[in-house]
Amino acid sequence: MSRPSVRLVRASTIAVLVTQMMIAVTGAVVRVTGSGLGCPTWPQCFPGSMVPVSHADIAPLHQVVEFGNRLLTWVVAAAALICLLLVWRVRPTRPRLRLLAGAVLLGVPVQAVIGGMTVLLDLRWWSVSLHFMASAVLIWLSGLLVKAAGEGDEKPLPIVTGRMRGVLVALMVVAAAMVFAGTLVTAAGPHAGDPSTPRLPIPIPILTQVHGLLVMAYLCLLAVFGFWLRGTSPTRGLLRAYTVACLVVLAQGVLGSVQYVTGVPEGLVVAHVLGATVVIATASLLWAESRYRGKPSEPRRARSNVSESRPVGG
Repeated sequence: MSRPSVRLVRASTIAVLVTQMMIAVTGAVVRVTGSGLGCPTWPQCFPGSMVPVSHADIAPLHQVVEFGNRLLTWVVAAAALICLLLVWRVRPTRPRLRLLAGAVLLGVPVQAVIGGMTVLLDLRWWSVSLHFMASAVLIWLSGLLVKAAGEGDEKPLPIVTGRMRGVLVALMVVAAAMVFAGTLVTAAGPHAGDPSTPRLPIPIPILTQVHGLLVMAYLCLLAVFGFWLRGTSPTRGLLRAYTVACLVVLAQGVLGSVQYVTGVPEGLVVAHVLGATVVIATASLLWAESRYRGKPSEPRRARSNVSESRPVGG
């Protein structure tokens, strides 16, 4: 039986990342349309039925939106399973790649259970925040998986200095805090997923200011990292990841500001959640690109451009 090519494995990891981002975005669609309890129980949609049924108190649209989001979980799971099966057939074996693919696959049912508990808890704000943070972790791991599929398993060679690595650690911590603060803004806002759901009793302006300060801190750390990056010999991948990370968070900041001053319209909320998933993914890739692990082994693969992975100045 032929072994999967590097290109095929990498494509499967990209599919994993995209589906993980998609289900976070469709979760936002569920919330802004008030469809969070379109299927009022879990794991069934209605008591005694796995699919929507006619109900006088629940609009058909809400049922379709929530049930569609649940169905997408199977697409996410299928993408993760296919990826793991392909990774398992790679020779020579790739322990790190297997570990990442396995972790993402195991995370899918965990995320599904958290989503189910959110429904059973009637969309309590803290459970919705936890649900999104779980998605953030899976998106982060999926970003690492994408990078791992296109590299080798050599001992990691640091591309950045020790102090720059420290800035990267701070960047990731601030990114996590920034995303979590964003979930709190949502928790206090008007889009609860269901009109009867209690909201976080903290003034939205205060939460928005905290979220904005964390965005500014993230931008400042990116600026420091970029200033020090000039004195190193970065790979093209690291330069690309850094540039995209800067552009994405700037665009996300502008979108968030517009969303706030326009009264958080539903469309902009969904777009902002999409932007958040891209911020998480680019942060993950920036972290992964800070080390060089060689090129993946594939006896019959075409020779690739070495400059894509080796330091520019090296």
